[in-house]
Amino acid sequence: MNRSKALLFGMVFFMLHNISAQHTNSVFAKIIPEDESIAVQQHYLYINQSEDQLDEIWFYDWNNSYSSKRTPLSKRFSEEFNRGLHLARQRDRGSTDIISIVANNYKGLKWEYAKEEDLFKVILPQALAPGDSIKIHFTYNLKLPDTRFSGYGYKDNGELYLKDWYFSPLAYRDGWLKYSNKNLDDLYTEQTAESEVQVIFPKQLYLNSNYKLQSESEFPQGKQVILKEKGVLNCELFLTIENNFSSQLIMPSGLKVVSDIEAKKYNAPEQGASISRIADFLEKYLGEYPHDHLLVSEMDYNRYPLYGINQLPSFVRPYEARFQYEMKFLKTALRTYLRETIHMDPRADKWVFDGLTNYLMIRFVEEHYPDQKWLGKLSKVWGFRSFNLAKMGFNDQYNLLHMLSVRSNLDQALSTPNDSLIKLNQKIASGYKAGLGLAYVADYIGKDKVEASIQEFVRERKGLPISSAKDYERILRKVSDKDLDWFFTEYVQTRKKIDYRIKKVEQGEDSIRVTLKNKRGTAVPISLFGLQGDSVVSKYWFTGFDSVKRFSIPKKGEERLVLNYNKVIPEFNQRDNWKSLGGFLSSNKKIRFQFFKDTENPYYNQFFYVPIANYNIYDGITPGIRLYNKTFLERQFRFDIAPTYSFLERTLVGGGGFQYRKYHGKSGLFVSNYSIGGGTSHFQTNSRYTTITPSVSFGWRPGDLISNKRQFLNARWRNVFRNIDPAIANEIDTDPDYSVFNVRYINRDNDIINFKSMELDFQYSRDFTKVSFEWEFRRLFQNNRQINLRLYAGKFLRNQTNSDFFSFALDRPTDYLFDLDYLGRSEATGLVSQQIIIAEGGFKSRFEDAFANDWLVATNGSFNLWRWIELYGDLGFASDNPGGTRFIYDSGVRLNLVTDYFELYFPLYSNLGWEIAQPDYGTRIRFIVTVSPKTLTGLFTRKWF
Repeated sequence: MNRSKALLFGMVFFMLHNISAQHTNSVFAKIIPEDESIAVQQHYLYINQSEDQLDEIWFYDWNNSYSSKRTPLSKRFSEEFNRGLHLARQRDRGSTDIISIVANNYKGLKWEYAKEEDLFKVILPQALAPGDSIKIHFTYNLKLPDTRFSGYGYKDNGELYLKDWYFSPLAYRDGWLKYSNKNLDDLYTEQTAESEVQVIFPKQLYLNSNYKLQSESEFPQGKQVILKEKGVLNCELFLTIENNFSSQLIMPSGLKVVSDIEAKKYNAPEQGASISRIADFLEKYLGEYPHDHLLVSEMDYNRYPLYGINQLPSFVRPYEARFQYEMKFLKTALRTYLRETIHMDPRADKWVFDGLTNYLMIRFVEEHYPDQKWLGKLSKVWGFRSFNLAKMGFNDQYNLLHMLSVRSNLDQALSTPNDSLIKLNQKIASGYKAGLGLAYVADYIGKDKVEASIQEFVRERKGLPISSAKDYERILRKVSDKDLDWFFTEYVQTRKKIDYRIKKVEQGEDSIRVTLKNKRGTAVPISLFGLQGDSVVSKYWFTGFDSVKRFSIPKKGEERLVLNYNKVIPEFNQRDNWKSLGGFLSSNKKIRFQFFKDTENPYYNQFFYVPIANYNIYDGITPGIRLYNKTFLERQFRFDIAPTYSFLERTLVGGGGFQYRKYHGKSGLFVSNYSIGGGTSHFQTNSRYTTITPSVSFGWRPGDLISNKRQFLNARWRNVFRNIDPAIANEIDTDPDYSVFNVRYINRDNDIINFKSMELDFQYSRDFTKVSFEWEFRRLFQNNRQINLRLYAGKFLRNQTNSDFFSFALDRPTDYLFDLDYLGRSEATGLVSQQIIIAEGGFKSRFEDAFANDWLVATNGSFNLWRWIELYGDLGFASDNPGGTRFIYDSGVRLNLVTDYFELYFPLYSNLGWEIAQPDYGTRIRFIVTVSPKTLTGLFTRKWF
């Protein structure tokens, strides 16, 4: 027997063996609404399909991942700055109480949870040989979590949404694949030949499921249904007060589609037509669905929605109702279709799922909505239509949102496991890159070949218990007549950037010699288009070079040559992709000034302007104009100039700067910045300060991008110039102008549960040299108590100053470097003088002798009494030369409403005595407030990056 026949025989034998030797599962579940729990009896027939003897069988218990604050799920939430599960009441958590586990001979079996608490092993009485089976009977109670954590569990109104809720065996692939619940919807379990679920539930609820309904009965205490399916990985249950699901039979396949996808202003007959259109599309590209029941739910869509413009509130979404409904339905249906058709490892091989899903979404739009714009109807509205963003097709969003990650140096290889992706990549960017990758290959080898590979892959793997990315790679290579090593080695396995440019063009009588430069050395194919007007007259593919190479092409009336004209290739920079054949002057890019930020237009040098307004009490509201060159995507060289007008001072103020940012590798030194900036404003009435600061900084991070650990080193030369009002000149006891060389090192782990930060600062000036150290620690304990500790220590190595302007401050630094965002930096009375920025001493009470010109050591601490109400205390030692050392302390109540963004401090007792009993107590209350839009935006975007 030759090798190919042996391989075919082996595959047929494997398929037949697994068809006849698959697991079976039976679940009886009684929902107990008063306890928000489910009593479960489960019988699982496990067959050892591996080549190893098994002494134990591992099972998922993902419901138990909500049970404590130590589980991987809880850690995942904290990494995304979500404290909901950590702070939850015990009755809102999920947990599992295993009552008994017995074998078919009624002999009790031992079990043991892993440290992750959502996986457990059943210890077998004797080793299970390959091909042998054991039937295990489980009796357990599930306490369901509140839906506010992940969407699954129970709602206050009694509704339930269940997924991955009962015990399922882990996949065994040369060992147990132990995947904990991390809110990623990637449970990887064994396929069952048959599964039956019986559910008893309150009769006021309606039940919908991805399982097929076999029977339904009602009795005085409730309802009972029996559900069955073959080969479906897990039973999803939706128990709702109102039945928002509707079903539709798709002919001639007989597929029953059940859905509750929201469709405002789109009636049922129109929805039916759309569902039929999508079902035809799915069958065309993926073949028949292997089950007769397809559930497409709003819940699934909400977990993986269409990001971008689709996140706008429904009343401003710019799409026609039909298009919006079909895209929602298509994306949700595709995920379910692929998950239940090709049984791949969703954690290790996520890129294949994402690639197929997004490629087919791209194809659907190309076929049914080729003229659809990303901004929809807004692209024709005055004020929007002039933007390059408005000219983008709907499918152009994939490259834009992928590049959002790439340009920020946050992209990760497609082969990165699902649980190692940052949220931006896990939800959006990596999936878009995968879809773009298949579109890239399709443009290179032909769409028909890529689509044939998808159909063969689905057809070949349908029903098999094991599929992998290697299976799809084998099939795609087989259908291609071109080498695809570059795709699987460079594009999938690495995060290398793609970037080409046309270096030189020379015209002959009947040919054009083009010199191309591969700027990143990533040896992947690049397309070259010849344009005559807006028409494509020629197209070529070039491969196999990683630096500079010259090519000769025939003349066909080209007026311009453009690399990657159709933007199929996800290039890092497309601004240098074109070259005019009309001479030097025609090749120069024109300058375009445009209101507000836009996407990049490679044919123009873009400059943006937008009105702005700032505020401080000396200048008042200062309106102005901001001129800058940053598009929606990061770019290496940036300038930002923002002149504003002070109505109170009747003069120009504002600032600006130039910055060159260089991103390096994924880990270690990942970024360096070189900049020069300046600004001018008023620090008192008729008293102006101006700063000019050249600086250089470097940033380091670990290889695990999910980690919030970062290190930064910054060196700058701060030059300050002050014009002082003659009326207060005698109050200023320092030279008006000064310069400070400042080096600062920061090491920070910005975790919402365990925050740690360390900062070293060195300053050198003509009159002083000083060093300081700051350490900060925040910890949220298991009992929901939070402790905040801060230590500050500073010392003058040399001090020849004659005032306290440069001294260490106890409670309100003078901010001689003009770093802090004071509303009124020189105020000693009034509301703005009560603003506090935790720096240097960090005391909340205000002392008459508030500075130290030799050294200062201070500690600040607080702990919570209830939620955001805390007690704080500060103490320290301050030394003056001459004057000696003094001890300082204060204490009070802190309302920690949003840490570092909005806080209130109410002093109680300090060196000043009982402050709460003093008549001017209102003036002693301190506050932290953040008004910077950029800083406030970071509060909501930090979980994505």
